[in-house]
Amino acid sequence: MTQKKPSPAPRGAGGATRKKESQASAQAAELSELRPGQSVELLKELHILTREGRLNQDSRRKLKQVYHLFNFIEPLLTELSAGGGGPTLADHGAGKSYLGFILYDLYFKALGHGHIYGVETRAELVEKSRLLAQRLGFGRMSFLNLSVAESSAADELPAQIDVVTALHACDTATDDAIAFGLQQKARAMVLVPCCQAEMAACLRQGKALQLARTPLAELWRHPLHTRELGSQVTNVLRCLYLEASGYQVTVTELVGWEHSMKNELIIARYTGQKKRSAAERLRAILVEFGLENALGLRFGLAVAADVTEAAAVG
Repeated sequence: MTQKKPSPAPRGAGGATRKKESQASAQAAELSELRPGQSVELLKELHILTREGRLNQDSRRKLKQVYHLFNFIEPLLTELSAGGGGPTLADHGAGKSYLGFILYDLYFKALGHGHIYGVETRAELVEKSRLLAQRLGFGRMSFLNLSVAESSAADELPAQIDVVTALHACDTATDDAIAFGLQQKARAMVLVPCCQAEMAACLRQGKALQLARTPLAELWRHPLHTRELGSQVTNVLRCLYLEASGYQVTVTELVGWEHSMKNELIIARYTGQKKRSAAERLRAILVEFGLENALGLRFGLAVAADVTEAAAVG
């Protein structure tokens, strides 16, 4: 009896198998970049992972940025929860709440207590975040359709917030987040400022007078330099203001410059030691740049009160 020869494999079947194995291997390598226990479903919902569970270059950049920020925030949360309490965190200018959701997934979910509040002005993003939190069972997340300034008087927020974050809060929204943190007696603030247009506008208004008064005005004579210097001076004033208000301040990079030009990360931890020298230098910078009238109310009056208090204590 003649034995039948096995049917040959279809042409290209081996190549297709190898391709599938290669794709599976690549996907496994990409997923290995995620933190242990992280929700793949959440990352798909945030469009950090594709529907097939893959990472593209843009989503890898977003994930790297949020992970880097998480590395700074996690020790603060751990310190605050050491006594058994649940830390509260307000994320201003939350957008799609990448940061809030990943913080909850990586930290708050396992902790079992604590609460995250996302503050965002775009109603459609707030509603999407609410629905996603419900779908994932993230019960200790709330989303408020408010501006940063409005949140200071919102009944939906508790009387005290432990950590305030503001990731790329544009222009004066970062200052509003700082004011919110001071009002809420925040133990820590983590800020990534963005688009400091107000300072540049102030510098432009008095440019001719300043050029006649001091050679330092050459630093902002050209429009590009005005914008860059405005950004730098704004953040220096913010750091001095925080130090004058009793915070220890660290300034570092958020991620590598190849990922974002809006890259300055300000971390402030409350110590209660208000620096009189910081308040004095803040006022001196406002005077030197001719900004005491434009920005004195935001920084000067509050700092003046701090200096008076510090002097009284001293």
